[in-house]
Amino acid sequence: MSGSYDVVVVGSGPVGTAVARELSDAGSGLRVLVLEAGEALGDTAGGHVKNIADVDERDRLLAGLATGPAPLPGGTPARPGTALIGAASMPNAAMSTNVGGMGAHWTAACPRPVDDEVPDCVEPAVLDEALARAEELLAVTTHAFDRAPLTGAVQRVLGELFDRPHRRPVGAMPVAVTVGEDGALHWTGPAIIAGDLWQRPGVELRTGTLARRLLLDGDRVTGVEVVDLASGERSEVGARAVVVAADAWRTPQLLWASGVRPEALGRYLTEHPQIMAASVLDERYVPEDAPVDTALPVTAAAAPGGGAIVPVSGVSWVPYAADRPFHGQVMQMDASPVPLDPGVTVRPGQVVGLGWFCRKELSPDNRVWFDDDATDAHGLPAIRVDYALSAADTASIEAAKTEIAEAARALGRPLGDPFVMPPGSSLHYLGTTRMGRADDGTSVCDPTGRVWGTENLYVGGNNVIPTATACNPTLTAVALGVLTARSLAASLAATPVAEEAHA
Repeated sequence: MSGSYDVVVVGSGPVGTAVARELSDAGSGLRVLVLEAGEALGDTAGGHVKNIADVDERDRLLAGLATGPAPLPGGTPARPGTALIGAASMPNAAMSTNVGGMGAHWTAACPRPVDDEVPDCVEPAVLDEALARAEELLAVTTHAFDRAPLTGAVQRVLGELFDRPHRRPVGAMPVAVTVGEDGALHWTGPAIIAGDLWQRPGVELRTGTLARRLLLDGDRVTGVEVVDLASGERSEVGARAVVVAADAWRTPQLLWASGVRPEALGRYLTEHPQIMAASVLDERYVPEDAPVDTALPVTAAAAPGGGAIVPVSGVSWVPYAADRPFHGQVMQMDASPVPLDPGVTVRPGQVVGLGWFCRKELSPDNRVWFDDDATDAHGLPAIRVDYALSAADTASIEAAKTEIAEAARALGRPLGDPFVMPPGSSLHYLGTTRMGRADDGTSVCDPTGRVWGTENLYVGGNNVIPTATACNPTLTAVALGVLTARSLAASLAATPVAEEAHA
């Protein structure tokens, strides 16, 4: 064994980092190791890539790490820092291999689930408190874009369309954004969750290290077999418990490769079908004294600041409700997503992008599975995906297209017709290790994240969420990770090391 820890966490994304933070905060002196196959993007471990001020340096760094000095898990390099899986039925399915995982790239929207989105296997009061803790860890606020111009007009127009007495009103999107000492806005990456975690005694972040197999003794995990991707050296790390939070693809992959194969493993894969539209806010909603931005870039790709948040980037929210199963993100864009007519001038925040996420019907036949006859670059079973839309999904998408088109017209002049993004585009992958109340073949873990049939193996991430949702999943996943860490800390405190050694 190359060292022994109380807890090994596989994956340094928002959930893995939150679990490690909560375990360390428990104050019980637990030794925690976090394994990450990738490297840090920039100088801050787990920092959001859009906070890298030097655009050329950011692009150079990400281009290098997308391919890597050594092969990384995943398929074709896609957007910076991520790789496409290569699934025909979900062509835009991607994974991220770097410190912070997809949390170094996400759009930071953090709405709470409501109505039938809420997991019914967790007591409501317990979940509410965990969601509040997750909001604290992620630095969630609804005031990040209070300075954004024209936001009030956008929200008034959309509120007239969608507000009802039984629904949450249109308003500011809860976002994970922090304010720097200089007053600048910064995206929350897992570095914000970590705080000083990586400098604490007893906590270690080990990068460039891939978990290949869980070591088992009956129903107990005793450690993890790892490989150093730079040298190829393999070793074993001992652990009293393991939490696998390696994303919706690699978490079930590691369990499968280790012989941990609950009936529901990899099944109930779902994401959010995504419909996009854009509009130029009508002049009647623009104050006469609003400044004209004649230097507005023609397309978003040319936007200044390399993706950094600027005050015009208002982010509004059309919340999900059971009687309209869509969740809307509305961004007042720093640039038009399509070329504007020659001579057209717009005010800052006047170009409005709309993204509607649909609630997808659950099915055990939508799944990720693992090919034992083919392997990836590290000898793990190759990832395969079976994914299809049901008749209900198709009807939902058509209804969302109609609704988003109506919203674009109400706001002003639509910039083209609404369009549906290819499957996988949302980057919100749920269900492949879903939790449940009972070990009945429809879930992989209990409400604390403990894998059925094991004593000390836990899973975390968006993949644990058991419900069909429309809202962004990260806040919910981090809240469930908080519950996992609390349960695990209590379990370890109740079982002394000496007692485990003789179990």
